[in-house]
Amino acid sequence: MGDTTVTRPEGPELKALPHPATDDARPTLAQRLRTPHRPRLWFEILLIAVSYWTYSLIRNAVPEQKAKALSNADWVWSAEHRLGIAVEHTVNHAVDSVTWLIVGMNYYYATLHFVVTVGVLVWLYRSHPGRYSAARLALFATTGVALLGYYLYPLAPPRLMTGGHFIDTVQVHHTWGSMASGDLKHMSNQYAAMPSMHIGWSLWCGLTIFALTTVPWVRVLAVLYPATTLLVIVATANHFWLDAVGGVLCLTFGFTVARTWYGALPQALPRAAWEPAPA
Repeated sequence: MGDTTVTRPEGPELKALPHPATDDARPTLAQRLRTPHRPRLWFEILLIAVSYWTYSLIRNAVPEQKAKALSNADWVWSAEHRLGIAVEHTVNHAVDSVTWLIVGMNYYYATLHFVVTVGVLVWLYRSHPGRYSAARLALFATTGVALLGYYLYPLAPPRLMTGGHFIDTVQVHHTWGSMASGDLKHMSNQYAAMPSMHIGWSLWCGLTIFALTTVPWVRVLAVLYPATTLLVIVATANHFWLDAVGGVLCLTFGFTVARTWYGALPQALPRAAWEPAPA
């Protein structure tokens, strides 16, 4: 039998796994599963691809329920008026008047949501392997609970509300910025606006980068990214402010799941992954 000890990197220690030098007890299966091991590249690529495919499949399979989605949109819009935060219409029309700005926001909405999230996952994999699994679990749990929101609360985005008060900036400027506009509208559920995963994912990226880097300008970008995303989703009339709140609540759930499983938030785990010592 080979030596089953594990090497311990510098940094905070997980209490879930007994230290082999001071505890003769073998780690249980649950303890081994909760130990951040070095991720396998092929497995992570497969997992992310399958997970995103499953997410898209389930999200788009949720019944659109147009009448209910429009009714819910009217309720959200009325609720925001009562709260004094219903400024989406003003922002939408103001930004739309600056063509280069709104066109840029359309492409921002369509691309950075995926590019930046995958980029942060790659960065974690390469530079913070010990924190990767916990951060990835937080992201996946956030996305998973969002699917429940799409099913239970169909919601039309502002641009699809009756009355034509909001501008669908993708259609007006003939840009590619939303899977739910123009020629691509039949490929995506148009009534899955609550919660906003643009906010859930961008905030996950921002918090992760801010917590794990000490470079000042990078931390500034980490703060600006979710803030800019919030402006973009409102200016393009793809979401209400309250959709963003839903995204924040989903992310809170995601980090809670990760902390419950690993015993600490991702940034509190060791930077290096634990690996079995050579036999």
